[in-house]
Amino acid sequence: MARKPKSSRRITAGEIRDSLSHTLNRVEDNAERIIVNRRGKDVAALVPVADLQLLQAIEDKMDIDDARAALLEARRKGTKSWREIKLQLGL
Repeated sequence: MARKPKSSRRITAGEIRDSLSHTLNRVEDNAERIIVNRRGKDVAALVPVADLQLLQAIEDKMDIDDARAALLEARRKGTKSWREIKLQLGL
């Protein structure tokens, strides 16, 4: 079972550059989420792989839901052929 992640920590790009190995160990061993900040702006995050896999699964589910909705709309409203669309656009 995955460990519960600790709250996110912020570090600067310079700090991560100086301590990348230590920072990666914190992410891997402690399931920490680390936000990288450059010039006062959050630009990236280091997260455990389990977090990334969960995010990808959520995105996949959203894509499937969007595709199903598009198919349903196409069945309801009908579709046009590529030829009809090109004619409409004057191509």
